[in-house]
Amino acid sequence: MIKLRIQRFLVVILFCWLRTLAADGAKPNILLILADDLGWGELGCYGNQQVPTPHIDSLAKNGLRFTQGYVSAPLCSPSRAGLLTGRYATRFGHENNAMAEGRCLPPAETTLANRLAALGYTTAMVGKWHLGNAPGQLPIDRGFTEYYGVTGNTGSYFQPRGLIDSRISPQVRPAPAKDYYTTDAFAERAVDWLERRDGQPWFLYLAFNAVHSPHEAGQKYLQRFPTLRTGKERTLAAMISAMDDAVGRVLQRIRALGQEENTLIWFISDNGVPGGRDGNGPLNGHKHTCWEGGLRVPFLLQWKGHLSAGQSYEHPVIQLDVLPTCVAAAGGMVDPAWKLDGVNLLPFLTSIEKGRPHQTLFWRIDGMWAVRHGDWKLVHPEAGPEAPALYDLASDLGEQRNLAHQKPEKVSELQALWDRWSVEQANPTPDGGKRARRMEKGKAPKVKKAERAK
Repeated sequence: MIKLRIQRFLVVILFCWLRTLAADGAKPNILLILADDLGWGELGCYGNQQVPTPHIDSLAKNGLRFTQGYVSAPLCSPSRAGLLTGRYATRFGHENNAMAEGRCLPPAETTLANRLAALGYTTAMVGKWHLGNAPGQLPIDRGFTEYYGVTGNTGSYFQPRGLIDSRISPQVRPAPAKDYYTTDAFAERAVDWLERRDGQPWFLYLAFNAVHSPHEAGQKYLQRFPTLRTGKERTLAAMISAMDDAVGRVLQRIRALGQEENTLIWFISDNGVPGGRDGNGPLNGHKHTCWEGGLRVPFLLQWKGHLSAGQSYEHPVIQLDVLPTCVAAAGGMVDPAWKLDGVNLLPFLTSIEKGRPHQTLFWRIDGMWAVRHGDWKLVHPEAGPEAPALYDLASDLGEQRNLAHQKPEKVSELQALWDRWSVEQANPTPDGGKRARRMEKGKAPKVKKAERAK
């Protein structure tokens, strides 16, 4: 009891400190960088020795590297919906890339940009949106005062479809014909926007379409990797390197403006690598699966002078935590009426709270699902009658030893947790994508790598 009171007291102290910073005009700037289809093992700070990523790695060196950073959906659009709302997207029917009713992030959902604008921040988004492309559904309608980027998957990095520059018009426009490459262009606009700030705290959401397909890179980046065996490997390496350069340009500008010490910087991927591509290290599965390879992603956080530098944080966190953490850092309070699923990580990252931010995490997409409780994970890899598989992630990171037969009581415990959570979720959009339609026809795709019933 005494220990609990001390912890609560320290939480109050932390909150008062953050409120004092805000009152003194010292609200931190916030930069949220999102990669697309970047796997858990594709950065240098996560073990990639083939492709140098010094600029992104600097966030781990000067901040925190999360070894168990998750996303709430292993697919682009619902992952982004969870990131910007702090809520499981399944709560509002946004279960897959078909999105929710209206094929967008529902208007009733409040975004991180809305939350921070209410706290006095100026906001902008640069990059891939993928949460609706009709009038009233764009970032400028969802709390961002400026938007430069693509509404969804581009089709080309050199001549992307769906490009919008709100400084000119909210209408889609063609990309410039000469020397255009989305990764470079997004960095250029982000830097330009930062240089125009006038002292008001800012929030910039920089969402690259890299390294999503199609895999394309210019000679400038390809020539860095002459020894790679295949064109596919070389192009992917070039794309990662281009994104690292882009991140470096933005970080350098923040330093030049004297704002690095007062800027909270996140780097996260929206999901794991697609099937058929290496990049998840020892993890099983891939994008659009509920194995670790679809859900566990690179996850970095830097806030110089406030969070420890060069440390690894070992407890599970999830991208849903970004919103409440940012609101707390900005001196705001999370209202229980918001019904967030994420938590403020600051008490945990500053050792005020010693436990796990999350004891239980849940996933559901297109007939697949999973629940993690403590270090135990129950996975139902496909729709249909197959029994779920049980893994102890503490000793089996690669999900290769199915313990369901040895631990039936643990299966029942986790199944009950997931059942209670799932009944709280909304029904997904009826036209839930190709995979869902295949499942309705009894043609569920096979999982290539996993031990299911041993």
